[in-house]
Amino acid sequence: MNIIDDLKLQYKIGGVAIRLIFWNVLCFLVSLLFFYNFKVGAFDFPSWIALSSEPSNFIIKPWTFLTYAFLHDGFWHLFFNMMVLNFSSTLFLTFFTPKQYFGLYILSAIFAGIAFVTGYYFLNLSSAIVGASAAIMAILVATTTYHPLMNVRLLLIGNVKLWHITFVIILIDLMQFRLENTGGHISHLSGAFFGFIFIKLLQNGIDLSKIVSRFLDFFTNLFSKSSSTPFKAVHKNYSKPAEKSTSRIITKDKAQQQIDEILDKISQSGYDSLTKEEKEFLFKAGK
Repeated sequence: MNIIDDLKLQYKIGGVAIRLIFWNVLCFLVSLLFFYNFKVGAFDFPSWIALSSEPSNFIIKPWTFLTYAFLHDGFWHLFFNMMVLNFSSTLFLTFFTPKQYFGLYILSAIFAGIAFVTGYYFLNLSSAIVGASAAIMAILVATTTYHPLMNVRLLLIGNVKLWHITFVIILIDLMQFRLENTGGHISHLSGAFFGFIFIKLLQNGIDLSKIVSRFLDFFTNLFSKSSSTPFKAVHKNYSKPAEKSTSRIITKDKAQQQIDEILDKISQSGYDSLTKEEKEFLFKAGK
């Protein structure tokens, strides 16, 4: 098995978390081909995929509230995000379903994007962001909110409580809030807040992930119905009833016709003129 086949197999059996990691890596590779400026040594993402804080951009390109969450501006940015995503995903999926996981990822990314443009509006700043950090923070904080005392073994450190890890990460974001990457820290903290709210609502019987599930189901059913409905209508309304009714009529006519022919033969030549098969048939029909 070559590496391509191995990757295909991992994608197929890996579940929703592995697939999200694959999507992020694929988006990074594509952006590396089309949006990386080798002369400058940095990415130059266009405004139709990166989330800009300028209203003139995001109002006419609302999809950027989601697309930005699958882009990264460097290898290490991608690497550390995917490491934390894999870690937090394993913990989250221990308690919750893949649909809840995917719904949280999508909704938290959108929520964090809205928080970013709102925060930059009031701070009178202008910038653009990319990265899955906000959605990853939502998944980590959601798991911590649900089971804060879970024991986690870290390399070179040993066992620690999950809330210790989450607390340190949030504290670092707070300490760096006004130093650099303000927009990134706004989105991180917003994602963390959304993860907390998501679990609290879920514990009260409100599953926000159903918004995403129903949205996807709507489009899935929309396309599947268009191809399957004609076949089902013909099958139900015509094929089965016609086949059953015709079968009964034909069977009855043939049997009665054969009986009539045998009776005519008896009246003309007597019972002894019948063949063995005809006698057996008449005997069975008379039961």
